[in-house]
Amino acid sequence: MTHFDLVIIGTGSGNTIVNHRFADWKVAIVERGTFGGTCLNVGCIPTKMFVHTADLAATPSVSSRYGVDEQLLGVRWPEVRDRIFDRIDPIAAGGSEYRHHHPDNANVHVYDGTGRFTGDKELTVDGKDGSTSVFSADRFVIAAGSRPVIPQIPGLEEVGYHTSNTIMRIPELPRRLAIIGSGFVAAEFAHIFSSYGVEVTVIARSDRLLRHEDTEISEQFTEVARGKYDVRLEHETIGVDRQHDGSIRVRMLDPDGRDEVIVDELLVAVGRTPNSDLLDLDATGVEVDKDGRVVVDEYQQTAVDGIYALGDVTTPHQLKHVANHEARVVKHNLLNPDDRIKADHRFVPHAVFSSPQIAAVGLTEDEARERDIPYVVGIERYADIAYGWAMEDTTGFAKILADPKSGQIIGCHILGPQASAVIQPVIQAMSFGLDAHSMARNQYWIHPAMSELIENALLKLKLDPKS
Repeated sequence: MTHFDLVIIGTGSGNTIVNHRFADWKVAIVERGTFGGTCLNVGCIPTKMFVHTADLAATPSVSSRYGVDEQLLGVRWPEVRDRIFDRIDPIAAGGSEYRHHHPDNANVHVYDGTGRFTGDKELTVDGKDGSTSVFSADRFVIAAGSRPVIPQIPGLEEVGYHTSNTIMRIPELPRRLAIIGSGFVAAEFAHIFSSYGVEVTVIARSDRLLRHEDTEISEQFTEVARGKYDVRLEHETIGVDRQHDGSIRVRMLDPDGRDEVIVDELLVAVGRTPNSDLLDLDATGVEVDKDGRVVVDEYQQTAVDGIYALGDVTTPHQLKHVANHEARVVKHNLLNPDDRIKADHRFVPHAVFSSPQIAAVGLTEDEARERDIPYVVGIERYADIAYGWAMEDTTGFAKILADPKSGQIIGCHILGPQASAVIQPVIQAMSFGLDAHSMARNQYWIHPAMSELIENALLKLKLDPKS
């Protein structure tokens, strides 16, 4: 049996671990899907490239408020799609080629196939070419990622559907699209396709979209979304079937009874599940929690010495920047077993690249109340800053939560243009312990810039005078 010093399962952030410092290690890398992982191939990067083109396509719908009359003459979907994947696909192929054949990777063996544990630190890989390989290792890194959840809806498999893995590569734009789900994937694709002129229907079981966001943010986003596309709240999908003309009927139950919608394509976007169930982790003693996530300690190590895990397979955040951080921690700890470092998950930010954008870090107001944490709130609306006047934004705002005594920021939530960039100074302040008063008063804020949204929200916090 072949024995390795290190085996990495997954080529997303896990692939970033092996560099020249591992040149004297015998390394195996296992990949069951497309080289490069979710973010590169079916996640963050292609979706945000689509979002940018959607933002451009949506501009004419609001241009008249500025005295400028614009028209959307058309969306050349094949060109939009191919511009994106003609860039991404070669990167994925190049990454695979580099690991397979470049002289820098003479010590690295790549297995293209599905790996599963068949003993203590023993892995069996069923290769895409039909081969079977069995090997062992001193150390493993489980970075196997996640996949879309497919709900048990009668008729779904027979009718056919898309997930975020496939919807971006469809041959042509549908006239009508139904999206089952109310989270960030649903919100982003609703923006993308509705901006391209597709009649979008979002079907949500909950009473609002993005229900995991701060309540005020979620409620405002839902209100804005209902003005852009069809949103069916408190609707449970009970079945789908194919009509004689080839269209798809989606049948639902709502508080008033039965409902249905006829569409041309169906996107299922109800969440993602870790790929831990594909690995037979019990065979090597690795534990998972009730949600299937691999259990790790503060060093990203599992209960088995020498087996680490990172990314979507272990964290509820399912964010690329979290996986990258964890990969850096794991790399250090592999190379420095006597001087390990801990992962820092104190202030993990996220963003939803829909329209309007959302960004958040820290506690929501509901979470602060539930934990009985004292807080004060400062809210500033885009409409009340000079740059907001220029944009005629009437719905966006920033909301900052802080400890009234210390002035330390415990949460920030933004809905509006460029929220993902505007929030960054708050993430920095929270990470380095800068209190709200010092942040607001002890630096210049460019006027008139969107960053004044944060400055003014900070100034509206009613802090203890001693803070």
